[in-house]
Amino acid sequence: MSNDAEAGPGEFTATVIVNAPAPKVFSAFLDWEAQSAWIPFTTVRVVEGDGGEGSLVEVVTAIGPATLRDELRVIKVNAPYEVRVMHCGKVLKGPGAMRCTAMSGDRTQVVLHEWFQLPAGPVGKLAWPVLWPGSKAAFTGALKRFARLVEQGRLP
Repeated sequence: MSNDAEAGPGEFTATVIVNAPAPKVFSAFLDWEAQSAWIPFTTVRVVEGDGGEGSLVEVVTAIGPATLRDELRVIKVNAPYEVRVMHCGKVLKGPGAMRCTAMSGDRTQVVLHEWFQLPAGPVGKLAWPVLWPGSKAAFTGALKRFARLVEQGRLP
């Protein structure tokens, strides 16, 4: 059995350019509960801590009767550049990171990278190629919504 902290084979990356300075973008991303506004079908709340290092964040995604509950522990906050988390829920396990890179013209590149352990053993490994494109597309779409909200001044 693999260690939950290990990077798993369920890996994806999503990227967006935000027309705002890195400190503003980072602050908006770290507003955990505001993520509910830009991640579809999802409610995010801090259940332990202040949202910074050591905090526990609950992420519940519900589409119709299907519900996925994820928990993530905030491992490292290096403002305004990087936040690292560890998914520690019953289904999703593994590390994740969000990085902000300042660019010219007060623009910021945001890269979200996740490495999930796959549930269901061999079945999970077979299902991942089917699920992965949807996950990447969903997170890329969510990051584009995030960028629009930051650019419109609606976040943070």
